[in-house]
Amino acid sequence: MGVLTRLPEHRAESNFTQAGLATLVGVSRQTINSIETGRFEPSLSLALKLAHLFKVPVENLFSLPEN
Repeated sequence: MGVLTRLPEHRAESNFTQAGLATLVGVSRQTINSIETGRFEPSLSLALKLAHLFKVPVENLFSLPEN
């Protein structure tokens, strides 16, 4: 199992569409969708951009599953 994400919750709370969020951080809507569905793990720079945008620590958006 890959990285767990709370991106959908943060995006919904901020009233962003996937396309709108993608534009703000410079990726495609498909990339945001793939992160949210667990098919893609964001790069460190993208994870940091997202955390900065939502004004939360990166650990609030992404975490490793417990064993």
